[in-house]
Amino acid sequence: MAELNVDPYADLYARRTSGMSASEVRALFAVASRPEVVSLAGGMPYVQGIPQEDVFDVVAHVVSEQASTALQYGGGQGMPALRERLAMLMHEEGTEADPEDMVVTTGAQQALDLVGKVLIDPGDEIVVEAPSYVGALSAFSAYEPRFVQIELDDNGMVVERLEEALVKGARPKFVYTVPNFHNPAGVTMSTARREQLVALCREAHIPIVEDNPYGLLRFEGRSEPTLRSMDPQNVIYLGTVSKVFSPGLRVGWALAEPGVLQRMILAKEAADLCGSSFTMLVTERYLSGGRWRKNLQGLVDVYRSRRDAMLAALDEHFPDDATWTLPAGGFFVWVTLPGYFDTQAMLAAAVERRVAYVPGTAFHPDGRGRDKMRLAFCYPTEDDIVEGVRRLGALLADEEELYRSLSG
Repeated sequence: MAELNVDPYADLYARRTSGMSASEVRALFAVASRPEVVSLAGGMPYVQGIPQEDVFDVVAHVVSEQASTALQYGGGQGMPALRERLAMLMHEEGTEADPEDMVVTTGAQQALDLVGKVLIDPGDEIVVEAPSYVGALSAFSAYEPRFVQIELDDNGMVVERLEEALVKGARPKFVYTVPNFHNPAGVTMSTARREQLVALCREAHIPIVEDNPYGLLRFEGRSEPTLRSMDPQNVIYLGTVSKVFSPGLRVGWALAEPGVLQRMILAKEAADLCGSSFTMLVTERYLSGGRWRKNLQGLVDVYRSRRDAMLAALDEHFPDDATWTLPAGGFFVWVTLPGYFDTQAMLAAAVERRVAYVPGTAFHPDGRGRDKMRLAFCYPTEDDIVEGVRRLGALLADEEELYRSLSG
């Protein structure tokens, strides 16, 4: 009988695979799917908020009117008509975009991978926020960079810390940021910080990679200008329809200057030849009329109510010395607990109490963030959010009592 758990290919893997591991977010999905568990973990859009009749209509149109195109190969850059619609989405946030400067990707996640593939050599420094989106860390890690982590506060990336890092000798290939309703922190970069970041990176000849999946999910306040609108020549912009329509379609895009764009298209063609013609046509059809705006407003209203329910529940059930962000949009609240809490070690106990979250360690390449957790309010109902936070609060109270008893 063959020995169990022995990998016959262990000596053949590329060195870069040693840094690949399953994210804590992805590992939680199996647990979160259990009906008895309230999942405050996954950032899953509330797709039930899209009327079924709208989905049936766009799919039926594509199947009946465009089947020969939908079932065929397409170009590596993506369908021109869809790129025009994506440019329209960017215009909603005051950003001009030429469809010829876009490549359609398999979700924004593929765009992140393409950025890494065309820009990162092993050992290169890249700047990420601390904390940073776990999917970006995973995508970039495959290309063996060295991460330079820059702290966040309630106004986004602390650009002074980036400037200090550059003065001390950091030479990053690019700066990666999620400026709107940050994943995982929920904060939004202020206008002043955006101006500061754009000016600093332009002067230092460092490209900015702006990841903007949540920009149209604003609950209150005024919109901030995109970094791309402030400096089109030095910002690579990444977008997705996952939050305004459906993540299951896997439609994202990158907007970049011609040199970078052409290399990203070549890298995409090498990876998957072309995107799905079917899902591109469905997306283009959905974005063609006015229904997407009405449906998006409905989603924003749902997310706002769920955000409010979570913030109220945190006030009621979490320790007095815990703090959390107050997102004006997006999906997430970032909680900071007293330093004696270890959210990674507590996760198993939380699941036993039928509630799930993501430990802060998932969002740092060096394992920091043990006193932090990401809570998602996008998918559970308001009642489930309140119950999930109550369960977490009870766990935290028990953990605090144990700590105090052991510390005397």
